Amino acid sequence: MPTSIITTDDLREFKMELLEELKTLFSKQNSGILKRYLKSSEVMDLLQISPGTLQNLRINGTLPYTKVGGIIYYDVQEIHRVMDENRVKHNFDL
Repeated sequence: MPTSIITTDDLREFKMELLEELKTLFSKQNSGILKRYLKSSEVMDLLQISPGTLQNLRINGTLPYTKVGGIIYYDVQEIHRVMDENRVKHNFDL
């Protein structure tokens, strides 16, 4: 296995490339270019809920969904809306 020497300039170049990739990723996320629809498994991972809980959210109409070809998709904006609507605020009167 051949060895190669990594110089400070190589590390600096790598750092700049990595930063550019991260900037691109974050700008896509902020502009909504990333996934708009998530599959059930992705929603379960995101919300840390079980398949049964996700099914209950569908059945009782809490979380809207779209079914295409047997695959259920959830709109990320709807997930955020449901989370915002169910936010618990405490009033601590002292």
